[in-house]
Amino acid sequence: MSDPASAAPTPDFRFHLAATDGKARTGHLSMPRGVIRTPAFMPVGTVATVKGMYPQQVRDLGADIVLGNTYHLMLRPGAERIHRLGGLHSFMRWPHPILTDSGGFQVMSLAGLRKLTEDGVTFKSHLDGSKHHLTPERSVEIQNLLGSDIVMQLDECIRLPASSEEVARAMRLSLRWAARSKEAFGSPEGRALFGIVQGGTDEALRRESAEALVGVGFQGYAIGGLAVGEPQAEMLRTIAATEPSLPADKPRYLMGVGTPDDLLEAIRRGVDMFDCVHPTRAGRHGTIYTRFGKLNMQNAKHAEDNRPVDAESSCPAARDYSRAYLHHLIRSHEMLGMMLLSWINLDYYQRLTEAARQAIREGRYEDHAAGVKDAWKRGEG
Repeated sequence: MSDPASAAPTPDFRFHLAATDGKARTGHLSMPRGVIRTPAFMPVGTVATVKGMYPQQVRDLGADIVLGNTYHLMLRPGAERIHRLGGLHSFMRWPHPILTDSGGFQVMSLAGLRKLTEDGVTFKSHLDGSKHHLTPERSVEIQNLLGSDIVMQLDECIRLPASSEEVARAMRLSLRWAARSKEAFGSPEGRALFGIVQGGTDEALRRESAEALVGVGFQGYAIGGLAVGEPQAEMLRTIAATEPSLPADKPRYLMGVGTPDDLLEAIRRGVDMFDCVHPTRAGRHGTIYTRFGKLNMQNAKHAEDNRPVDAESSCPAARDYSRAYLHHLIRSHEMLGMMLLSWINLDYYQRLTEAARQAIREGRYEDHAAGVKDAWKRGEG
């Protein structure tokens, strides 16, 4: 069953909370380019494309919003060039909402030699070694040039594990950058700026970060710096400790997460928005997610299995192609195999969040999540 078509785009950015079930929430964000139903999974279009997918395919799966990457787009083809060409929406033929990250995570994880100061970070491009300087103000400027609907503040995302002193230092620097990001962003109509809660897995630092960001004032709040190798239990504990410090009338976005189980558990703890490269990356490497659980299509057991992945699926890739064919394509490193498996995974993620929205509206989220997990364990496919 689809979500009720009661919401419409609005000239300003609004968040409406329609129902809760425990901590789980459903509602929608509305803005000029469209409505985002929550909980929402945002497919990742790192370099202005969701890998292996046509934009209309992504839309047809039910995605209300995609994510673009500031770091990659500023390096190639360049934010100013995209602006001259009409902005990111026109450039990639996605007229619906786009969220752009700040570039901070990629600077810390991908860039070459870098120097961090109070002002910002100077780094060398991983593409050609060229030198760049990214500040909170420049990050906002780039995202404005791209035409992003939801802009993220620049933050420092450090590698974990790290000392408490280092985690606290990075969190407080991110807070100062948050205030500068807000000043640079101003108050454009119909667009939003989200602050990013940092603090590692230290619950006290997370609360300090969240409360300070709320004091600055943003249209939404992200939980960053997780899903970086820590056990799922630590991630979920950190989310649960952070959630009470976030305002109930603002959207909450868990950055870079995750697996289907991560989504179910984070929704249970009050998260509204997610993004992750995992479904498309896993698909390109032969792994698919289904209502029967996770399947590795490289496995030899699929070689003569003429059944589809899921005969009842609304996704043609899961319904119309045999497991044997998908196995053959992946083992042969054929592009079509990567495309079909990415399609299956993105469809599953959209169905997962769609079903969660319905279950929350009907006040049965706990039973729903338990049933989904039980089906994974039974592996009826």
